[in-house]
Amino acid sequence: MTNGRFEDELGAVMRHAGEGFALDDRRELVTGGLNRGRRRVVRRRVATVGGALALAAIGVGGVYGGSVLGTGGSGVEQATVAGPKPKPAQTSAPTSGAGAGKKDGRPTDIAEIPVAELAAVLKANTPAGDWQIDNLDGTGPAVSGVYDDGKGKAGVSVGLSRAGRGKDAGVDMVTCPDKVLVPYDACATENLPGGERLMVFQGYEYPDKRVPTKNWRAVLLTKDGFLIDASEYNAPTEKDSAISRPNPPLDPAQLKTLVTAQGWRPLLKQIPEFPAKRLAPSTTQAAPPPEPSGAAVQATLRSLLPKGQGLQVVDKGGEGEYGYLVVDDGKGRSLVQINVQADMNDVRGQLFGSGDVQTLPDGTVVKLTKRPGEKGGEGVVWWSADTMGKDGFRVVVSAFNAGTQHEAATRAEPALTTEQLKTIALSPKWRALTHQ
Repeated sequence: MTNGRFEDELGAVMRHAGEGFALDDRRELVTGGLNRGRRRVVRRRVATVGGALALAAIGVGGVYGGSVLGTGGSGVEQATVAGPKPKPAQTSAPTSGAGAGKKDGRPTDIAEIPVAELAAVLKANTPAGDWQIDNLDGTGPAVSGVYDDGKGKAGVSVGLSRAGRGKDAGVDMVTCPDKVLVPYDACATENLPGGERLMVFQGYEYPDKRVPTKNWRAVLLTKDGFLIDASEYNAPTEKDSAISRPNPPLDPAQLKTLVTAQGWRPLLKQIPEFPAKRLAPSTTQAAPPPEPSGAAVQATLRSLLPKGQGLQVVDKGGEGEYGYLVVDDGKGRSLVQINVQADMNDVRGQLFGSGDVQTLPDGTVVKLTKRPGEKGGEGVVWWSADTMGKDGFRVVVSAFNAGTQHEAATRAEPALTTEQLKTIALSPKWRALTHQ
């Protein structure tokens, strides 16, 4: 997967998170409702570069603005996090609950909020300026347009959505991302009176900053489980337009004013409730294998670091099957990351069908690679050891010659050799970890 494709898709998901996802768990965003085999492909592609955690930290997933993986009439096609375009998570209309059936050939679970009403709230809660609003005659859960306060045109959008069914639904949407994985200038969270939570994020359209387009964003999680998500840029559009001003037009305080405006509250009530859950028959779909905890993955990785090299752990993070450590042996920081994934035989051919692949006596395949980094850091190299047992149990360990993938190299080579990465990946501790 190229750096451009991953970041483009990440940006698309961030921009339109409020425009139609019907998923309760952030990992289900990565799966996109695909069948189990395809789901593993997507998760493998994202998680290998640490993207799954980055997305979860930014808070993409578990939101619902109307139709299942649809656009709510916004005319914007949803992008997957990685891999092929997702199929709908639900292929037939719900049997009960709001959103069942169709009207004039259109699903009735689409949030048909008049864009003109959304635009009116947007204009009323931003400083005076000229607006060019898209799709004013349409309906949907989002509004977008170009705003000019006399200091340069800027793209601005606001999306409304339901956070999810679970008690912690939407929390990730208002949690600052891990800076090792996602670069940004500033991010702050705030607990507001009445049990609401706000995040204001000041980052970039492209995490590798290959163009200087800034993306500032505010997300409010209301006490009754709605999300109000505003994004702005220092250019008329998020992509393919010249920078028009040094910063987006609304400062953090103004972004907060926008998403906390009372004018959104009546419009939130027009978002349909979640369709009734439908359980897949147990005879047609097996339960997914258990996933280790992020803390356990980090601790196990730390225990397997080579001794005698003076490696000091200066940072750590991760979630679920993904974990990372940033180590320093006195020669510069080096990011080491790991994914532990069961049931990956469906992508064996894609992962091990080419290149220098070694087969061990027990049938485990091993592939060692050295390649340039993919996240824009100058001089960054990416070394990895990818392993898979006969049963599809996969462990892939990577190391970089920098503390993050998006910053310049801090050393000539990663702190660990490919043989050391191989030793870590082949440790029996990983299988023990998934059977606890």
